[in-house]
Amino acid sequence: MSRVAKKPIALPKGVDLNIQSDSISVKGAKGTLSIAKPAGVEVKLEDGNAQISTDNAELVPMAGTLRAILANMVQGVSQGFERKLELVGVGYRAAMQGKDLNLSLGYSHPVLFKTPDGISIATPTQTEIVVSGADKQRVGEVAAKIRGFRPPEPYKGKGVKYAGENIIRKEAKKA
Repeated sequence: MSRVAKKPIALPKGVDLNIQSDSISVKGAKGTLSIAKPAGVEVKLEDGNAQISTDNAELVPMAGTLRAILANMVQGVSQGFERKLELVGVGYRAAMQGKDLNLSLGYSHPVLFKTPDGISIATPTQTEIVVSGADKQRVGEVAAKIRGFRPPEPYKGKGVKYAGENIIRKEAKKA
C-alpha cells in the first residue's frame, strides 16, 4: 500500500464526507466538491477520519492520488485556497469591474477576464490580484490564465508573476 494512502484524512467540524458507489462528495462551509470514485479503491469513514484502501497492487498509485485529492477537497471546503499575483511594470494595473477583472498590461487595449463560477478574484491594490476558491485545481488554473496574459519577461522582469516567484534575469546585449 502507498505510504501516502495509508495516512487517514482528518475531517474537521462542519465538513461532511458522502461516499456513494460511483462518486465521493465533500460538503463544508465554503461549498461542495465531488469527484468520481475509481473502481477498486475503497474509502471508509472511521471515527471522524476517512481511510483509503485497495487490494489491487496496480491501483496503489491511484489510492495515493485519491487520498491527496480528497485531502485537498477537505481543506478547500473548510479553509479554501488562494493564489496571489503581482503586476510588475510601469502602467500595469488591475481593477475589478463587477465580476470581471480589468487588466492594463501595456497593450493597446485593456484585457477583460470573466471570473468563473466558484472562484473569487480581489484586487487589494492596483498591482495585486488575489484568486481564491474551494477547488485547488481551479484556483491554480485561473491564476495561470491571468499570468498567461503577460508572463514575466527575463530582461526587466515586467509582467504578471506569482507572489514570491523568483524571475531569473538575463544579461542584456553588450555593445
